[in-house]
Amino acid sequence: MQEIIDQFIAGLRQTSWLEFLAVVAGIASVLFSRVENILVYPVGLLNTTVFVYISFRYHLPGEAVVNFYYTIMSIYGWWMWARRDAQQQPALHVSFSSGLQWQQQFLFFTVCYVLLYAFIALMRRWFTDGAIPWADALASASAFTGMWLMARKKVESWYWWIVTNLASIPLYFVKGLVFTSVQYAVLLVLAVAGLLSWQRRARVSAAALQ
Repeated sequence: MQEIIDQFIAGLRQTSWLEFLAVVAGIASVLFSRVENILVYPVGLLNTTVFVYISFRYHLPGEAVVNFYYTIMSIYGWWMWARRDAQQQPALHVSFSSGLQWQQQFLFFTVCYVLLYAFIALMRRWFTDGAIPWADALASASAFTGMWLMARKKVESWYWWIVTNLASIPLYFVKGLVFTSVQYAVLLVLAVAGLLSWQRRARVSAAALQ
């Protein structure tokens, strides 16, 4: 335990200003998403673009790919959340997924996981021997799914974020990115809070439509 604590303290001391900036932006974006504030996307773009660079530097090709995907989906989500109906009210509301949508989510996750695992395994063989294919693919595929659902304001996006955070905490810690590991621990707590908040919002929206 003492060795882990010492490693944690040493890792914090080695945290670069770039990593610190990305972590703060990441936490802020989740806070905005929890309260359904569109600032989740411009703030999130700062986080994702920095982490593309950091991920490649620390041999996390899967995370680099997912952060590039985040960047694209942030633009898409920004557009989706900004849409208005005829009364100039948000056109998209927080809602629960249907049974069919659950199946689509698991299929999307499975395809992403298989493709990412193969990609990361190949990258490890040729370029990044420090990669951990199964863990990186799990964190990345669940994040792909969560980001897609977040753009459509689906409650279930938070379940996928919880999986992402659980996988990312040890993944970044063993890579020496301790401050980023702490970020995911904080994000895990925020994801649980976000899930509870969006469940309430979805019930209110569903009741209003009846």
